[in-house]
This record gives sequence, C-alpha cells and structure tokens, in this order.
Amino acid sequence: MDLIEEIKKRSMHVDAGIEEYLPVNKPYELYKAARYLPDAGGKRLRPATVILAAEAVGSNLENVLPAAVAVELVHNFTLVHDDIMDRDDIRRGMPAVHVKWGEAGAILAGDTLYSKAFEILTHAPGEPERILSCIDILSKTCRDICEGQWMDVEFEERDDVTKEEYLEMIEKKTGVLYAASMKIGALMGGASTEVADSFYEFGRLIGIAFQIYDDVIDMTTPEEILGKVRGSDLMEGKKTLIAIHALNKGVDLKIFGKGEASNEEINEAVNKLEEAGSIDYVRDLALGYVANGKELLDIVEDSKAKTILKAIADYMITRSY
Repeated sequence: MDLIEEIKKRSMHVDAGIEEYLPVNKPYELYKAARYLPDAGGKRLRPATVILAAEAVGSNLENVLPAAVAVELVHNFTLVHDDIMDRDDIRRGMPAVHVKWGEAGAILAGDTLYSKAFEILTHAPGEPERILSCIDILSKTCRDICEGQWMDVEFEERDDVTKEEYLEMIEKKTGVLYAASMKIGALMGGASTEVADSFYEFGRLIGIAFQIYDDVIDMTTPEEILGKVRGSDLMEGKKTLIAIHALNKGVDLKIFGKGEASNEEINEAVNKLEEAGSIDYVRDLALGYVANGKELLDIVEDSKAKTILKAIADYMITRSY
C-alpha cells in the first residue's frame, strides 16, 4: 500500500471542497489571503483522518467532506497566526500570509478561516445532534490550541519547564486537532460515542507522537533533507523534551540558546545527547504513544481505512522531515 497515494486520493476531495465552501468573494483580497495557504496544499493529514475515520465506521465521503474541510481551515488558521507570532516569513516554501498582506491582513485572513470552518460545519449534512457535538469538539479544540500556544510562548521565559508541562503543551498545540479530526470523522460517519471516544484518543496519542518526534528529526536528519540547520531547536533555546531530559541530567549543551553554532559544535551537542540517552528516550516515548494508539482502533472491524490509519500512525515516527 502506498500511504502517500492513499492520502492524496482523499486530499483531492478536500481541495475540491475548499474551492466549493470557501469561494473568493468580495472583498477579493481578503478571500485571496484566506485561500492562500489552503491553496498551497500541504500534507492534508488532518482532513484525511476525518475522511478515513468515517470510512472506518462505514460511512461515505459525502457525509463527511464538509467536516474535513472545516478541520483543514482551522489548521490553516493556526498556521497563519503562528507565523505572525513567530515572525516566520516562509511557509510551505512561499512568503507567509503576513509578508504578502501585512499583519492586519493576515489576522483577518486567519479569522476568516476560523469563522468559515464553523459555518461549513454548521451546514454539514447529518443529524443535528451529531453536528452540534462536532461543533462543540472543534470549538474546544480551538480553545486548547490557544492555551497550548500561550504555554509555548511562556516557556521561552522559563528555565524550569517539566516533562509533564511540555507534554501538556504539545497535546494542546498539536494532539487535540488530530484527536478532534478522528472523533468528528467517526461521529459524522455514524459511530457510537464509545467508538468516537476511542478514535479521539487514537488521534490524541499519534498527534503527541508526531510533535515529540519532531524533536528527534531536528537532531538526526541532515540539513539537505530537513530543509533547515540541524539542531536549530537547541540553538534557539527551545525547551523540547530532548533538551529537558538532557538538562535535567546535567548535560552541558554549550550551543543551547546561542543562536548559531558551527557544524563541529552541533555535532558535539548531538553526540552528548546521544550519550545521555536523551534522543533515544524521546524516540521510545513516541513509539509507545503510537503503539498504544493503534491498539485503540481494535474497537472497529478490520478495513482498508483502518489499515491506512495505522499506517499514518507509523508515519508519525518513521518520517525524516
């Protein structure tokens, strides 16, 4: 099975859904700005999991596509605002929204994506009770994402961030949207509350694994594959789980928070992290989250969609960038 091809089969429908549910209306520049990132593509993992969750419980695309589009718009809304806060000028290899339309324009574009997501979900086909539940899930997810982002910003000023705090932060920043995608897909597909809750937990666990494995990738992937300098998280002084583990063990990371470093200094720091077991610790933790998540899918019968979802879980910890 070609996982990327299976995701593309579903992302094509999401692309068409974005075209249908988020047309470029007046004022044209606002909607051009709002459509800028969604039209740029991306992996479309989150909306793909919405569709796959529905397939896994026996539903069809028509019932769930509006929900998948809504999830993708929420994801893009967070990216627009993240780039403003982080002063990141490049996104998906292109100038960020705030670079092309200014900060005010980018804020409005992000707010438009957020608002349209709930409008689309409100008018989705299905039982009113299920749609209301999905709106509730997505609204709470947006709240959690904001809380997680606040925690992330707050951590920059602290030297005492714990493992538990870090895991809570990445669960809210990343895990909850994967969780919501899975649960919304299951609910819109007609699943029981028990099945939908299991899908939520699956999404939460693989979302956390996805984020903490980013820490491993930053340390182990060559720059030509990674697309940025290896060890950049360390140089920026980010309180990643690898850094927290190493610093708690008293490892002297000379490049931590330094801003820049030579290749020799980066290699020295990575070697120290490997000797301390910090990289293996985080890799093993991510593996455990994925293994536990996959077991939760046993609540539904075997199907192609279930196989693809398990493959996506594995992808979270086998990707190189």
